[in-house]
Amino acid sequence: MKIASYRQLEVWSKAMQLAGAIYQASERMPKKEEYRLTSQLVRAAVSIPANIAEGHSRASRKEYAHFVSIARGSTAELETLLLLAQQAGFLGDEIVDPLLDSAAQVGRMLTRLHERLRAPST
Repeated sequence: MKIASYRQLEVWSKAMQLAGAIYQASERMPKKEEYRLTSQLVRAAVSIPANIAEGHSRASRKEYAHFVSIARGSTAELETLLLLAQQAGFLGDEIVDPLLDSAAQVGRMLTRLHERLRAPST
C-alpha cells in the first residue's frame, strides 16, 4: 500500500508526539535558558517531523532518504540536548528519561525507514 501523505506515517506521528512533549518539558526550563538551550531543544524536536514531511513530499527516494537522514541527525541532537539539560540540573530524570525513550524509538524507526529508502526499489 502506497502512503499518500506523510500524516499516515507512524514515524511522523511519533515524532509529532515527541515534539509536543518537548514543548511541554521546555516550560520547566529556567527562563535564563529561553534563548539558549530551550530554543535548541524545541528547534531540534520540531526538525524531526518537519524533515520527515518534507522528505516524503520530495520527488525521489534519494531526496526522501536525505531528509530522513537529517531527521535522524536532529534526533541525535535532541538526545544530546536532553542529556545536557539533565546534567545541568534543568530537567529531572522523571522528565528526561521518558523523552529519551521516545527519541530512541523515533530514531530506530527513522533508521529502518532510511534503510528501506536506500534499498533498491522492487
